[in-house]
Amino acid sequence: MSSKSPLLFIVSSPSGAGKTTLTSRLMQRLDGLTFSVSHTTRRPRANEQDGREYHFTTRDQFVSLIEQGAFLEWAEVFGNLYGTSRSELSRSSQQRGIIFDVDHQGARQIKSHLPDSVSVFILPPDMKTLHGRLSGRASEDAATVARRFSVALTEIAHYGLFDYLIVNDDLEDSTSRITSIFLAEECRRHRAAPVAERMLADGVGHGGSRPPGSI
Repeated sequence: MSSKSPLLFIVSSPSGAGKTTLTSRLMQRLDGLTFSVSHTTRRPRANEQDGREYHFTTRDQFVSLIEQGAFLEWAEVFGNLYGTSRSELSRSSQQRGIIFDVDHQGARQIKSHLPDSVSVFILPPDMKTLHGRLSGRASEDAATVARRFSVALTEIAHYGLFDYLIVNDDLEDSTSRITSIFLAEECRRHRAAPVAERMLADGVGHGGSRPPGSI
């Protein structure tokens, strides 16, 4: 489906709920989607590349960008700053959809600026499973796991900010659900209306007349 503006698709979850995996699978299933690359002040991990996972920057540079009004949203998480540059919108303006990977703070800020955006929150199957996933990360010590688990509860408490909830208890089913949400949102009347209007205009241009009572 062609659209003048990309569908702005926010995906959020507590750490360990499977957001990154579902986002990747969504992009594999649908063509024309682009991932909004955030800025962060945290250090890159061994397998991360600047400009791919994140735009890595210093705190001073990040603060300067805040003062310039460069961010659509930004927040501090675990002592590091994260933000989505407004330039991501123009960079991806010709795409079918833009996926934003943000926490509940970022989702709220994006929604306030761009109310037409669609937000999805990914829930773990249960808290025991989530704790097990966090504990299973070799890079995390016990204190970090406890902190991330506490933050996860805070994230889940903000589920009411989101348009859709997906319980990620089966990867294939969850992938189908998030894909279906995107496809259904593309079919919303206000997004598909330009297609119908072009058909009406084309019909009139070929000798027809606009039906009485049409919108």
